[in-house]
Amino acid sequence: MKETLLDIGFKSNVVVERIIAIISPNSAPMKRLKDEAREDDRLIDATHGRRTRSIIIMDSNHVVLSSVHPETISQRYLNLKDAG
Repeated sequence: MKETLLDIGFKSNVVVERIIAIISPNSAPMKRLKDEAREDDRLIDATHGRRTRSIIIMDSNHVVLSSVHPETISQRYLNLKDAG
């Protein structure tokens, strides 16, 4: 099984086939989701100390934080899906 990696910024990657959603972190429910994931040790912070601009939900129930805009990650995702 071939796994395709998606660049989420600062040389961090996630497996494309495991992504459920790419969302903006600005709403209260997304902040709660992030806090709950942190409490349950399911949070992966790939921001390298920068501002969180997108949240990626994985099929393993992990929550990945990125400092790249969701639109940019979505475009990268679509480019990988079209190429593969």
